[in-house]
Amino acid sequence: MTKIKNPSASIKSANRQSVKIKKAVFPVAGLGTRFLPATKATPKEMLPVVDKPLIEYAVEEAIAAGITELIFITSYSKRAIEDHFDSHFELETRLQQSNKTALLEKIRATYSENVSFIYIRQPEPKGLGDAILCAKPAVNNEPFAVLLADDLIESGARPCLTQMMSVYEKTGGSVVAVEKIAPEDSDKYGIVDIQTHLEDIGSYAEASALIEKPTPAQAPSSFGIVGRYILSQHIFAYLEHAEVGAGNEIQLTDAIARLIEEGVYAYRFQGKRYDCGSKLGYLKATVNYALKHPELADGFRAYIKQLNTINR
Repeated sequence: MTKIKNPSASIKSANRQSVKIKKAVFPVAGLGTRFLPATKATPKEMLPVVDKPLIEYAVEEAIAAGITELIFITSYSKRAIEDHFDSHFELETRLQQSNKTALLEKIRATYSENVSFIYIRQPEPKGLGDAILCAKPAVNNEPFAVLLADDLIESGARPCLTQMMSVYEKTGGSVVAVEKIAPEDSDKYGIVDIQTHLEDIGSYAEASALIEKPTPAQAPSSFGIVGRYILSQHIFAYLEHAEVGAGNEIQLTDAIARLIEEGVYAYRFQGKRYDCGSKLGYLKATVNYALKHPELADGFRAYIKQLNTINR
């Protein structure tokens, strides 16, 4: 467990100008063991929520926030992700010849000439912090975003990362998305210790400490970090010299705690998060997205009502 408090607020520059963020990192090298055998040959990030894989939702969120360079930290078994965000000449030709224009537009929406896709392999699974460190050559000494596809966040017209960009532009510091969690779940999250109250949705507060997966008795608050980050490039220096933390892995939260001296802000985002790293969370996301799908909503809602009637 690591707890690092802010040693001095004087080294922070309250009026520093934020650099526009154009790069986002997607750590997708995990094995997806909680979804075996489904993920034996299919990346967990390619599991569909209705008709779109998890990773595509995350990519769309990043692009909507103005990101133009997408950096994927992958492994040897993740070629399907690379193929998904590439053109498919034969498929597109067949759809065009069949006048299936709507489907063709959906396929072409998965790649763009205005966005760069970069793929870097993580040699071995050593934790989220190590995965982020792999992105250092592509990030090139700039602040950057991190999106975990496992956390599907439904935020309507203003995606979560877009909301966080506003906080970053106001503060110039690193930003972590947080939500209120049940106290008994604190050992599943990085927990923030905040200097002021963070009760209102859409509000943010400066963090004075971060603790990775504390016990309920050790947790300094009920706000857990979820899979959206805006990070200073200085985090790489801390990751390079990081010690193995919880779970015998290099923990990202421990490195973010070292950034507190230059400012880390916890943001309570507007939206609904689905933990698609768990089977139950994934099923909840699928049901809720199906109930809002323009082509499926009416029929699926009728089916749910039928099930409720049968099971009474």
